[in-house]
Amino acid sequence: MFSLNLMERRDMFEQAYQQWLLMHRKVRSGERKRRLDEGHGHAEKRFAETVWWPAFETFDHFHPKYEISDFKDGTRFLDFAYLRGTVRICVEIDGYGSHQRDIDRRKFSDERTRQNHLVIDGWKVIRFSYDDVRKRRDTVNKRCSS
Repeated sequence: MFSLNLMERRDMFEQAYQQWLLMHRKVRSGERKRRLDEGHGHAEKRFAETVWWPAFETFDHFHPKYEISDFKDGTRFLDFAYLRGTVRICVEIDGYGSHQRDIDRRKFSDERTRQNHLVIDGWKVIRFSYDDVRKRRDTVNKRCSS
């Protein structure tokens, strides 16, 4: 059976990843583009490379920094959205500092309200800590591919 070496796999990922981001950048403007440029960082790329790509080997139907309308008639951005037919899955990668250690009570409550409204609106929400993405990829891979 034909098997790619590690370098070839990384090259395939990097090429597909760059094309995927470029496609999303081309169709966005304003705040949507800024969020993608500034908000899609190291943690999101690491998830795409070490979890999503090995499990699915495609970025079809997978959207970075996906904009949604919220319950307050505002907008919010999901780290990733998988959209295929009626399936809507939100994937969030949460760093400890920005999602736990450094937030106040209002922000804490707002994050729970945001997730509840996603679920009420028919989204499946999957959250991973950045530490799990970085250190426990096998566990995260199993959760994603099930």
